[in-house]
Amino acid sequence: MAKLRIAMLAPISWRVPPRHYGAYEQVAGTLTEGLVHRGVDVTLFATGDSQTAGKLHWICPRPYSEDPELDPKVWECLHISEVFEHAGEFDLIHNHFDFLPLTYSRLVSTPVLTTIHGFSAPQILPVYRKYNHRVYYVSISNASRHPGLNYIATAYHGISLEDFPFNEKGGDYLLFLGRIHPDKGTYEAIQVAKKAEMPLIIAGLLHDRRYFEERVKPYVDGMSVKYMGTIDKRERASLMGNAKAFLHLINFDEPFGLAVVEAMACGTPVIAIRRGAMPEVIRDGETGFLVDSLEEAIESLQRIDDIDRKRCRAWVEERFTQDRMVEEYLQVYEEILGGGREAS
Repeated sequence: MAKLRIAMLAPISWRVPPRHYGAYEQVAGTLTEGLVHRGVDVTLFATGDSQTAGKLHWICPRPYSEDPELDPKVWECLHISEVFEHAGEFDLIHNHFDFLPLTYSRLVSTPVLTTIHGFSAPQILPVYRKYNHRVYYVSISNASRHPGLNYIATAYHGISLEDFPFNEKGGDYLLFLGRIHPDKGTYEAIQVAKKAEMPLIIAGLLHDRRYFEERVKPYVDGMSVKYMGTIDKRERASLMGNAKAFLHLINFDEPFGLAVVEAMACGTPVIAIRRGAMPEVIRDGETGFLVDSLEEAIESLQRIDDIDRKRCRAWVEERFTQDRMVEEYLQVYEEILGGGREAS
């Protein structure tokens, strides 16, 4: 029996796997490696410096976010068209590139599956609506689903557990790790840490410089509040495992929260605002606390030692592993290629 042939379309803002930042790229890479391990013939369409156990097909040599000489629009057009010009070589195209590839879907007979990682703005919804009955959609949480779209499944992100070793003891500091942006609640994490009189480490991509200069930098003193910038995978796991708690005090409806899962995998409980997918990702009172205000976040820190770090790890092992994600996507592929069209 011939192998299943999948074209995995990753973004090219960052490489696969990302060096520092790139959630879409990370998921596309983790899924690709897991599928290859299961015997699937996967061609990863990504930047030329990407690394994969599958077949790498590239047009853009480097991530455009790391090379200002690369025009994003030009290289995105070249990258996406390359996939669809080779569509006949594959049983299915799996799109992680947001809405633009949908506009090519009626030009080929190969089925297109799109994992919707989130809606960056309501202005992009007309594209998803137009291709609602042409392309198959997977949501990354039930909370992230748009009521006007049909979905074939929900598939939670999975991580490679070996990349996030369990730390039974943790440490004495709080951790914020994510984009430095108002949505992610960096300022709120600082306020909670200050009122709790606990040190805070901040790490992540500087996404909004004005926000950083006005709301974050004035508090960074290198002692009570430390900013480490972008960090690599090894530093990420170390910071997470050695933290007492991970703060995720978001100001938007988070569609999933990959860093939240990574922290829990290391054994670190998470304190998160009860928005978006957080009730699906965190087991309130067991792997962290869901709160509705900064005051509640501060109060929950007084109970953080009640959380069993082993339970945090076990929760991720139960629901958010690479193997579980691969298995769910294989079921989706089978349903699509078997002619299934029912939306859940």
